[in-house]
Amino acid sequence: MDNPVAVYKQQVVIEAEEEYHENNIACSSSSSYKSASSWSKTGQFRFSVDEDLSEFSVSSLGVVNSAFSIESARISSSNWRRHDSKGGNSEGLVSSQKELSEEASRLLYINDSQQTNNRFQFAGNEIRTAKYSIFTFLPRNLFEQFHRVAYIYFLVLASLNQVPQLEVFAKEIAFLPLLFVLFVTAIKDAYEDLRRHRSDKIENNSMADVLVNGKFEQKRWKDIHVGEIIKVCANEALPCDMVLLSTSDATGVAYVQTTNLDGESNLKTRYAKQETLSRMPEKEGISGFIRCENPNRNIYGFQAYMELDGKRFSLGPSNIVLRGCELKNTAWAVGVAVYTGKETKAMLNSSGAPSKRSRLEMQMNREIIVLSFFLIALCSIITTLFGVWIVRHEDGLNIAPFFRKQDFTKNNDDYKYYGKIREILFTFMMSVIMFQIMIPISLYISMEVVRLGQAYFMTRDTKLSDNAMHSKFQCRALNINEDLGQIKYIFSDKTGTLTENKMEFRCASIRGVDYNHSFVGSEEDSHLVQAVNGKILKPKVKVKPNEDLLRLLRSGVGTEDRKHAEDFFLALAACNTIVPLTLETSDENVMLIDYQGESPDEQALVYAAAAHGYTLVERTSGHIDIDMQGKKQRFNILGLHEFDSDRKRMSVVVGCPDNAVKLFVKGADSSMFGAIHKSMDLDVVHATEAHLHGYSSLGLRTLVVAVRAFSDSDFKQWQLEYEKASTALIGRVNSLRNLAAKFESNLSLLGASAIEDKLQGGVPEAIESLRRAGIKVWVLTGDKQETAISIGYSCSLLTEDMVQIIINSDSNESCRKRLQEAKVIVSERLVEGMKPTEGRVSNPKQVALIIDGTSLVYILESELEDELFQLATKCDVVLCCRVAPMQKAGIVALIKNRTDDMTLAIGDGANDVSMLQVADVGVGISGQEGRQAVMASDFAIGQFRFLVPLLLVHGHWNYQRMGYMVLYNFYKNAVLVLLLFWYELYTAYTSTSTITGWSLVLYSIIYTTLPTVVISILEKDLSHKTLLKYPQLYGAGQRSECYNAGLFWLLMLETLWQSAVIFYVPYFTYRNSTMDASRMGDLLILALVILVSIHFAMDIMCWTWITHAVLWGSVLATCICVIVIDSIRQLPGYWAIYHFVACPSFWLVLILILVAAGMPHFVLKLIKQQFRPSDVQIAREMEKNLKPYHLSIASLESTVNSNSFRRS
Repeated sequence: MDNPVAVYKQQVVIEAEEEYHENNIACSSSSSYKSASSWSKTGQFRFSVDEDLSEFSVSSLGVVNSAFSIESARISSSNWRRHDSKGGNSEGLVSSQKELSEEASRLLYINDSQQTNNRFQFAGNEIRTAKYSIFTFLPRNLFEQFHRVAYIYFLVLASLNQVPQLEVFAKEIAFLPLLFVLFVTAIKDAYEDLRRHRSDKIENNSMADVLVNGKFEQKRWKDIHVGEIIKVCANEALPCDMVLLSTSDATGVAYVQTTNLDGESNLKTRYAKQETLSRMPEKEGISGFIRCENPNRNIYGFQAYMELDGKRFSLGPSNIVLRGCELKNTAWAVGVAVYTGKETKAMLNSSGAPSKRSRLEMQMNREIIVLSFFLIALCSIITTLFGVWIVRHEDGLNIAPFFRKQDFTKNNDDYKYYGKIREILFTFMMSVIMFQIMIPISLYISMEVVRLGQAYFMTRDTKLSDNAMHSKFQCRALNINEDLGQIKYIFSDKTGTLTENKMEFRCASIRGVDYNHSFVGSEEDSHLVQAVNGKILKPKVKVKPNEDLLRLLRSGVGTEDRKHAEDFFLALAACNTIVPLTLETSDENVMLIDYQGESPDEQALVYAAAAHGYTLVERTSGHIDIDMQGKKQRFNILGLHEFDSDRKRMSVVVGCPDNAVKLFVKGADSSMFGAIHKSMDLDVVHATEAHLHGYSSLGLRTLVVAVRAFSDSDFKQWQLEYEKASTALIGRVNSLRNLAAKFESNLSLLGASAIEDKLQGGVPEAIESLRRAGIKVWVLTGDKQETAISIGYSCSLLTEDMVQIIINSDSNESCRKRLQEAKVIVSERLVEGMKPTEGRVSNPKQVALIIDGTSLVYILESELEDELFQLATKCDVVLCCRVAPMQKAGIVALIKNRTDDMTLAIGDGANDVSMLQVADVGVGISGQEGRQAVMASDFAIGQFRFLVPLLLVHGHWNYQRMGYMVLYNFYKNAVLVLLLFWYELYTAYTSTSTITGWSLVLYSIIYTTLPTVVISILEKDLSHKTLLKYPQLYGAGQRSECYNAGLFWLLMLETLWQSAVIFYVPYFTYRNSTMDASRMGDLLILALVILVSIHFAMDIMCWTWITHAVLWGSVLATCICVIVIDSIRQLPGYWAIYHFVACPSFWLVLILILVAAGMPHFVLKLIKQQFRPSDVQIAREMEKNLKPYHLSIASLESTVNSNSFRRS
């Protein structure tokens, strides 16, 4: 019978388009595998598996000349990715089911950019990330700023003030407040854009080698055009998206790092086609054309074909390298530019994450609407009273003060009088202009500055930095800092978030034998490889091998047990996309093997195989070399069957040195045991299942390994069906999947592996602190239920005394029934908890809900969602297992859309991006899974434990500061408006102001703004230590104690009282005197500024020299400004202040105003602190050791608990 590999040699190499990522199903960072199809020229394809089902990924490998002398072929790239479950899926599927039409593609001629751009002028390679130019900055920036309705409001009112009949303020100062805010924002935007301009300039003027007239010449990136041939050397960045033609590697392999593109630091493999590999463009020239799909954002897919010398062959994702990548471990690579400039995939994906608005800002808008109605009400009162007054005094308007029809200074000429109706209308509009500062325009710019200051101090906090990982805190969304202080629900990924995502091989079950407890060998027992040059190769990561396995593998006796163990470790060493790289060491005779891979699981498995004598030494485009117990063997990779969500496994077809062909398979236990041959020893199967259950109970990540020996007929059938499936134009991926599923049967079970993903330091303590803070922590993972429960116990999420409700259902009706039963159990527990025990009410027993992804398929987006919501919100802990990325997002949305509680999602992988963006706050962790989660997050930290100081300390501070700042801005402006209102009542309702126009403008710019901003950045109601020691203090933010409707209305009542005191005390004092309006105005503005400063001082809790300087400095600045204004002869009120301050009555009245107006606020604070103190106030008193409540530090926690319970 012919050898199957020899038969394979005779077959025509199949030209199959690589449908990479055609039906990519992204999984959760602790969930299932990911699929992404990628077919090579020889019909091989790549397989990848996500982390939490022992993730591993294998590149599509072609067949090269080897021991079998098989024709060499190309391999597809190992492009395992983490991304949203929708990302790229639809695009890839559409592109796989259609041919490249002229309308949906572009034609480019290789090495002929002029002909390429003759018909269509493709985009140049110059990029522009800056938003503005010198000419567009002013109009565009103003256009963007006026998207804020408040700015339009102030612009309209300032414009109305320019109408002579409506002039309230001096025309030259009406626009000053708005111009100031616009100017400050424009300066900030200009600075940010200037930095982008500089970055663009550096990138556009970078140099690249471009083929010109038969030789490579230096050319600036911005001058590169589509169709030109480019040469890139090692460690250089790619200037554009280009199809590889040749590389320095004989097999056409190029390694690229995509950190700048997707955040992943691991190397990816790309390949030049065999037809172009031997061409040397600078010597023999190259001509032909490429037809490729139009530019799109899908970085995981590429569809094209190349025609060269009359021969057409397909191109796929493994043949294209993208702008932003760097060439690594490859001396040089030559390619042809297909997408340039703004049409590159990197530029098309340059848009940021969707913006979010803070909860406090949305509540603030509610108050602004209330103030708007209040403003209209004041104007309506003035207008109505004016209408009554003008009717009563119509005959005496010529001599009426503040309003006279006749001008006695100019030959008795009449003022323009428009009749009662128009005058009433003008009065209303003038009142709106006068009272416009009721809506504080300075609040918007103040909030931006305060958030910037808060972000600065957060980034400087060493308690949020991970020095070991060189990871610092990042604030990527300045507009939601205060939301960190109101979080009620945390949704956390497990792998890489609660755990380190540093995998360590712990257990192995081989043919029913458990090698769990004997991994205690010395690291020196690990196998060493003798390299060709005489040097010794050692794995970079040391793994303690199992002594029993080492003894078995080194015995040299060809027993069945040894053969099974050999196949087991051979599967671990061969079934992956690991690229072995050699590194120099201080010892000239020793080199390290560094296994580069996209999955920590894969790396752990390969290092474990190396430790037991099966060392992966080399990988090329068609074979791998493995050192097996000191003997180097070459294995040809004949085909790879990629993972998909239905099969939940992968397989690799291997040509062995003895000419046998084997199919190695590894995958999830849920899918593997069904593919085991029926003749398999059931004792072995049951033993392996028991071992897997034990491993999972320990929180380990498991993987089942099996093998099938191909007979000649099996191999021929596989080959024929593979050729048919790979050449299908429609439904190619499904055909290939069905083929894989067909041959992944009748397997012989080899065993199972278990990998430990260690818990991060401080996670149990962090979760306990968060729960004591009243935050519910939900874990959403893709791990098996047993693994998830075990991790739940180890991180203190689950406790022994919790009641566990487990929902594992596979139908809609079953889910409904289980949910109803669970609700009954929860209700019973709550009732039991409320029953008095020995005269006291005991706390209800805690309940944990554990639900799997299959059940969520039937629950989410159905009528059962409400049932799940009602059940989950009554549970103390929710643990979701086997969930996909979109299910994670669905769980977050379940809470966010049905409650007013703030949600926070935290994760480390691209499969967590969806839930990070759905949650109110998204926190990314800079971990082992790249930086996709970080790039899509609002805040980034190094470890989960940093979430505690971020929320309990900075979140608490930020919310307390911002809440008070908003209320204070409303307060200080409302006092001024009401003060003007009282004065209007005594000036014939004619919008006359006793305070000068300049003082009214400077009030919101100089007099009161700086203290608000500076103190809101520096204020600390409690110390860092106290907030961490007593997490219950975080409840102040959850209960909105610092900003709510009650505080707002109480403050409005205070403004009513204070404004009345400020006006009526001087009014009744001087109403029968000769004091003019200018002196009255100086007294009012000084009293107002000093009063609001004292009001602010009574609420400040952290006094520093900076606080004193800005607060009392603003009062001093007010006095100086009033003196300067009164010293200008051209302005009204010249020299008024100098005359007035010399009168003793001025000082007496000023003191009386401050005491009478400020006393109610002081008394209210005193009563509240003495008779109804808040948790924060109690903690503050304890910090000072004043102990007015006769409490010890030890009893503070119980006091806080009782306070919180009373409020709830």
